[in-house]
Amino acid sequence: MGLSILLRGTVQEKLNWAFNLYDINKDGYITKEEMLDIMKAIYDMMGKCTYPVLKEDTPRQHVETFFQKMDKNKDGVVTIDEFIESCQKDENIMRSMQLFENVI
Repeated sequence: MGLSILLRGTVQEKLNWAFNLYDINKDGYITKEEMLDIMKAIYDMMGKCTYPVLKEDTPRQHVETFFQKMDKNKDGVVTIDEFIESCQKDENIMRSMQLFENVI
């Protein structure tokens, strides 16, 4: 289902899918802990052979950057509305949402 959304879904569907990926406990909020768990998993999949070599605290730095950008009301969690609004304003994110549009 996720692959179908990434390949054929609307931008809104893709953003909802991405939000739900990070919202591990499905409570409607992304916490720093949830985001850190996902970031660590991504870095673990990339392995220790990346160039340049990633520092131990790189996942935590990415989480802090994410929250500075996305947590608009600074309450320590990111809602679906904050996530979608921030993503729609980010050219790089919007460009990445279109990467797979013509694959199939």
